[in-house]
This record gives sequence, structure tokens and C-alpha cells, in this order.
Amino acid sequence: MKLRHTVRAVVLDEHDRVLLCRFMVTEPDGKDVWATPGGGVEAGETPLAALRRELREEIGLVLDADPPHVWHQRVIAPWLTTGYDGALNDYFLVRTGSFQPRGVFSAEQLAAEGIGGFRWWPLAEIAAYRGPDLFAPRDLATPLAALITGGIPAGPVPLGL
Repeated sequence: MKLRHTVRAVVLDEHDRVLLCRFMVTEPDGKDVWATPGGGVEAGETPLAALRRELREEIGLVLDADPPHVWHQRVIAPWLTTGYDGALNDYFLVRTGSFQPRGVFSAEQLAAEGIGGFRWWPLAEIAAYRGPDLFAPRDLATPLAALITGGIPAGPVPLGL
């Protein structure tokens, strides 16, 4: 089984709002997905180097220190990434002040990556959301609440889809 290794950042501001990217999805049901910023680890790149690159490209955030690894997810979904059977997602916690996301990528480059916008989400709004879009992971509110209230886990917590 061929899985794409990706890194993602759980970016929390001073109000415990999480920054999410709106991914415009065409498969399998066409629903947009709100997910944390990040992307694939390239050949010869370490996960933390990939995370730094992705955050700079997508949201313009430069990391001063290595963030803690908080979640790990294995997703089997051939439609997720062309040429792969799914993904291995490693999530890192990044605490920062609120800012307007603006990376080095242009709007056209972000659109080519499937990103259609950004939003700071309070936990309560994620938990109460009943709209047409999805979250990744689907039950984002549960691990996010544990992270906000319980702090950094001793090791990466496995996540479901």
C-alpha cells in the first residue's frame, strides 16, 4: 500500500481558535473540507522542514521553534491523492497570536493546491457546525477539545478519519 506522508499544523491563536484552510474537493462527494494547513513531505525532506515550508507557502507563518507532534492519522482513500492509496498525516501544535493568513503562494497557486480560503474557527463553532462542508479529521472537535483543555499529550494521539 502506497501512502503519502503529510504534515499538518494545528495553529491555535491566543483565543484558542484554530486556523483552517478550506479545501475545494471534487471527490468522492464534492463537499468542501476544512483542514489544518500543511502538505506533503518531499523526497529528502524531514517532516519538520516540510511543515516549515508548507506554513510559509500557505499562510505566511515562520516557526521559531520545533512544535510538538500531537496527532497521527492513517487515511486509506485512493481518491485523496493521485497516485496514492491514502495518507499518513502527522499533526504538530503551533501556538501563535492571531494574524491574517498570507503566504508566499499567490491566490492562483493556492487554488492549484485546492485551497479556497482560510478562517479562524472557535471550538464551539466546529462542534455545533451542521452545514454542508466537512472537517478533517471528521470529528475535529473532539481531539481539538482534548488538546485545548488537556494540553500537549505525552505522545502523538492516533486519529480516525
